[in-house]
Amino acid sequence: MNMNKAITTSIAIASMVCVSVGIVHADESAFLQPLAGSWSGKEVRINAPTINVTCSFRSDTTASSLALDGRCTSLVVFSRDISADLKATGDSYTGSYVGAGTGTARLGGKREGDAINLGINWARNVNGDRRAQMTIEKVGASGMRLTTIDTDPTTGRSVVTSRIDLRRN
Repeated sequence: MNMNKAITTSIAIASMVCVSVGIVHADESAFLQPLAGSWSGKEVRINAPTINVTCSFRSDTTASSLALDGRCTSLVVFSRDISADLKATGDSYTGSYVGAGTGTARLGGKREGDAINLGINWARNVNGDRRAQMTIEKVGASGMRLTTIDTDPTTGRSVVTSRIDLRRN
């Protein structure tokens, strides 16, 4: 009887471990896969004014990763390469971002609904510190929005420092 009880307990514990490991390592493919492909946009918001630019991005995804590579240009005045590489573990994301001109920034955060909300740790000070926020958001069936929010060092208020609205090509 004790042997049967031990076997039953072992099976129960093994089942719980398998279920919990499955939950922890659940993939994000249903969320990430629709973000794959070619994207373009016409507008970036930097602080309050709108700057007309052309952006094009290529996005590659797996069940647990997202890689965005793109370029935004405005006539001859402005041209910037932008990239983000994210890895997902469940709904938690970590990775890197290049595009602010400060070197490679670290990203970390979680997905909530149709948005990945990330903290940014810049490589150098930007607006008086090394922290900001980034959101990568699905917008409808064929849109994606990349938004960066920082703290204004003078007022302490959150301000949108860039917003790129993209549509699937």
